[in-house]
Amino acid sequence: MGPWMLVATLLSAVNALLLVVLTIIWVRNYRTFGSEMTAGLAMFGAVLLLENVVAIYFFFSTGMLYANSPGVQQSVATLRVLQTVALAFLTYVTAK
Repeated sequence: MGPWMLVATLLSAVNALLLVVLTIIWVRNYRTFGSEMTAGLAMFGAVLLLENVVAIYFFFSTGMLYANSPGVQQSVATLRVLQTVALAFLTYVTAK
């Protein structure tokens, strides 16, 4: 695994942890308020959490399409950075 894929994997793990926190908060809010909006947020968190877990699996698999392309690996890592920043802001305002 190249350095960019290691960065992408670590960021996916951070994203998964943030999404666990967010999903727990949103499920708790749904149980309290019963709002369709909080149910939608909980489902969004669960699906995005699943996406990050699947991404970690594919980062460790040897059959990746972009395994030998440093440019694509850097792009994947950059997208994971952007997702981490977005989830960090969302977690901050949700937990506040």
